[in-house]
Amino acid sequence: MDRGGDAAMTTNILVLGEALIDAVDDGTGPIRDYVGGSPANVAFGLAALDHPTLLATDVGTDPHGRLIVEACQRRGVELVLGSVTERPTSVAHATIGENGAATYVFDIFWKLPPIPQELAFGHVHTGSIAATLLPGADGVRDAIETSRGRATVSYDPNVRPSLMGSPGEVRDRIEQLVALSDVVKASDEDIAWLYPWTPIPDTLRRWASLGALLTVVTRGAEGAVVMLAQGQGTSVPALSGSVIDTVGAGDSFMAGLISGLTDSGLLGSLEARKRLAAADLAAVRPAIDRARATSGVTVTKAGGYAPSRAEIGAADRVDA
Repeated sequence: MDRGGDAAMTTNILVLGEALIDAVDDGTGPIRDYVGGSPANVAFGLAALDHPTLLATDVGTDPHGRLIVEACQRRGVELVLGSVTERPTSVAHATIGENGAATYVFDIFWKLPPIPQELAFGHVHTGSIAATLLPGADGVRDAIETSRGRATVSYDPNVRPSLMGSPGEVRDRIEQLVALSDVVKASDEDIAWLYPWTPIPDTLRRWASLGALLTVVTRGAEGAVVMLAQGQGTSVPALSGSVIDTVGAGDSFMAGLISGLTDSGLLGSLEARKRLAAADLAAVRPAIDRARATSGVTVTKAGGYAPSRAEIGAADRVDA
């Protein structure tokens, strides 16, 4: 079913969510500023994989905001009108631990700009802070509800406990978005926080019962767990390789997953939604392997690196 580059070139993908500055302290020198934010990272990842990508976000006209606007221009991501405001640009202060994992403290405000009715897109993605932080979260939910009638939807909860409060405060909102989404990707840390002591397969079955057609949980070096709505599931290993840090790895996996599903004709239109609903594991496996490949390249670089199709090349396949 792989449609190669044709689908990538013709399906506009709209990403809703925060773009911010990751101020990264790895303990080896001065703090370094990177353009980041989970949805922005997904947008950059999709553009690097040759998908026409639009980003509806909330950045300022300050120096940090200019860095983000310049990054979007350089990486080929089009900002939706109204994404640049007079508010200060949000900052995530990231500290890199000895194992390469990042912990975050946030200084953030989020509000979604209006989405023009005439905007053309076949798939919409959202997640993380944008989907739970008010006042923008209500706008995200409304935009997803409206968009679902003409586009497929993906969602990554990418929980941030320091901003989201307790699991009970955000679980209902997260599950509302799961119910509106065709594809949901989360990490095992997300699942452990949202549903303590609940096995991953049970959570995926719960999300499938809400309406998600494909659910994926990443487990770092242990790979990922995949489940389809009809109950088919499998585990896949992570690609081996050196790890510089894990900043943006989950977002890179998400971009690779959306890219692969789009190229396979399983995202990007209402007809694609029907195909995804009927798909088996063999049909979605190429997209899972692309996601493994993109995240596998990202962790070998500092910051939220977005690899191209050429870079994922040999890794963009099922391992023998």
